[in-house]
Amino acid sequence: MLWINDMERYLIHLKNEKHIPINSREILYRSKDLISGMSAHIRLARVATTFIEFDVAIETKDVDTLVEKLSPIGDLDNIRHVIEEEIEIDQGIKDGIFYFNNERFWECHEAFEGVWKQCFGREKELVQGIILVAVAFAHAQENELSIGVAMLTRALQKLGSSPSMYHSIDVERIRKKSVEMQQINDLVLFEI
Repeated sequence: MLWINDMERYLIHLKNEKHIPINSREILYRSKDLISGMSAHIRLARVATTFIEFDVAIETKDVDTLVEKLSPIGDLDNIRHVIEEEIEIDQGIKDGIFYFNNERFWECHEAFEGVWKQCFGREKELVQGIILVAVAFAHAQENELSIGVAMLTRALQKLGSSPSMYHSIDVERIRKKSVEMQQINDLVLFEI
């Protein structure tokens, strides 16, 4: 998938030892300063417990240089070239669960979107509800907690009264956790 001026899209994860989501904008500005002069664009920074995720547009040949320039922020944890791909439903669900449980919420969204594209009717809405919960957490990682909490209303509407299990996902638990998080006006990490 081409993204900006024929650049490729990457998610770059650096190890995080001290930052919290409130630092996301400061980290974003610092990262842009560190790569000044490069032909690259860092769209945003998301702060998870153990890593900082950068959403980047860059030519593949320049990825290593970008990672080196970002090293004052943290050591490399993971690089993922984001390309649109078709995925089997079972694999998309497996990947989505892994990403959600490892705070890689944007990747969770992408994995479940691949599942969503292959679903119909009520199943499509259920999967969209799971996607919205993941996106809520991605917003929290960008220090947009209020947006994340607000998204839970839409997520709950999509989850509706769907069956309590979807493959190996406890949908009832997601519903309960979403309601609890709305009540405390905060997002609290949990696994699916």
